[in-house]
Amino acid sequence: MGSEPRPPAVAGQFYAATGAALAHQVEECFLSARGPESLPLRHRSATRGIRAAVVPHAGYEYSGPIAALAYAEIAVQRPPESVLVLGVDHHGAGRGPALSDVAWTTPLGPTAIDTDLRRALTRAPLEIDEPAHALEHSIEVQLPFLEYVLPRPRFVPLQVPYDSFAALEQVALIVREAVRGRDTLLLASTDLSHYVSPATAKRLDRLAIECILARDARGLYETVATNRISMCGIAPTTVLLAALAEEPLSARLLGWGHSGEARPMEDVVGYAALLLETSPGASSPVK
Repeated sequence: MGSEPRPPAVAGQFYAATGAALAHQVEECFLSARGPESLPLRHRSATRGIRAAVVPHAGYEYSGPIAALAYAEIAVQRPPESVLVLGVDHHGAGRGPALSDVAWTTPLGPTAIDTDLRRALTRAPLEIDEPAHALEHSIEVQLPFLEYVLPRPRFVPLQVPYDSFAALEQVALIVREAVRGRDTLLLASTDLSHYVSPATAKRLDRLAIECILARDARGLYETVATNRISMCGIAPTTVLLAALAEEPLSARLLGWGHSGEARPMEDVVGYAALLLETSPGASSPVK
């Protein structure tokens, strides 16, 4: 079991480096015209219909308002006992699906590990691999939002490298068994198309989003491969969909956007925020 907390790897790059500046930046994401356009209400319902969310992980200037669409919904429902964040292995640093067993820190403070959930997940090929997480941002950038909308959240980070669909199904089975009966919110951290024109991003991202809305893990995996969609988080998103395939959930698109909306650029990165919830919701079009 680890001891020293994991320090932030991308504070001052993907998000602000000090607590006060970061809290302000998170609030700006909620207030943005590309986001919810208001801060989360400070009262909650007694229930929670949200089981999972798909959220982006770029710099807050670019994807933060889109991510805030999901976190605004999470903020007004009963908080979960723990959060499982499925992230990307951008650096190829992991030996396989990598867990962490130490608290993670951001300028807003530490986020503790849910040790019971981590133990339930520690089955081959999943293993504790702290070095695999050292430089990775896809899980880290979710923590300031979680720290803002949840009271003292506990979480488990699971970095999922790209692999065959059969291998990802194996990971999903472990996740399914680990979260069965647990009050756990699942997050899949992913951006969508990378460095293409806005029109191309809209066309390709719609294909991926339609598969997520259909809760079709294999369809998503094959659609991304067939159409060469540069969706960096295809592995964690596939695992999330496959892990929850047997639960009676509906998927809802909260919003889609791209980096060119934040700053003029010819080639953009696409982002979307989606929920999987026990109560049905109408899906919004990609505008």
